Amino acid sequence: MRLLEGKKTAEAVKKQILEKVEFLKSKAIEPKLDVIIIGEDDAAMAYVGMIARSSQKYGVASEVVALPATITESELLDKIREINADKSVHGLIVQMPLPKGIDEKRVIETIDPLKDVDGFHPMNVGNLSIGEDGFVPCTPYGIYKMTEIEELDFTGKNVVVLGRSNIVGKPAAMLMLRKNATVTICHSKTKNLAEVTSKADVLIAAIGVKKFVKRDMVGEGAIVIDVGIHSEDGKIVGDVDFEDVKDKVSMITPVPGGVGTTTIAMLMHNAVKAAHKQNGLQF
Repeated sequence: MRLLEGKKTAEAVKKQILEKVEFLKSKAIEPKLDVIIIGEDDAAMAYVGMIARSSQKYGVASEVVALPATITESELLDKIREINADKSVHGLIVQMPLPKGIDEKRVIETIDPLKDVDGFHPMNVGNLSIGEDGFVPCTPYGIYKMTEIEELDFTGKNVVVLGRSNIVGKPAAMLMLRKNATVTICHSKTKNLAEVTSKADVLIAAIGVKKFVKRDMVGEGAIVIDVGIHSEDGKIVGDVDFEDVKDKVSMITPVPGGVGTTTIAMLMHNAVKAAHKQNGLQF
């Protein structure tokens, strides 16, 4: 069994991004990412803190825009429009979750698609679905980039994506089609789930339930990509029961140290790409 660790992918992306940032700086352009966070959700604050720390290593300026939990939808949308109009800011994230009463769909649609480095705007979702250039959600993009760096050929392979979220499942499926895989999406209503997943050459687990994938759900010699991240007895675990499946699979991403490691790298990739596009430069 071989571990597919995210560090190798993240380092390769970082090297590329630092070269792109140097080019931007030669044009007197400093890539900048703004992150809006509302209220004091612990998980959201931890993630935003990680973005701020990581951006420095990639040569990307970042600013956390902290807003009170009492903010109205109208006030939030006005703030987004203000950042949209700021030419010194190239990427914008609105960190979820949002307070009750604020329409997530409306918020996402208000972000300028050219600054939507999370890849959630309908225009970017549409571009992904038809194979056009745009911004791809960072976690599935990290998976895709990992398969490139690790030189994994999925042509004609049966790839099963476990989960159908707009953030991971659906875009991951679209990206696997780009790799010429035969893709199946499974979800909570899928019948005979273990029968379907155990036939996969590649299983991408993004169902959001800790240790959901057991030994009987994976095929002999399968490649398993675990997107999940959960806490259990002070440890971080994934959607896959690692100990249960490790001697049956050929490759698996560890948790922690797997897919999650690539997510921030791809966010910085998107931010630097945005700076190029907004200044009419080829990325």
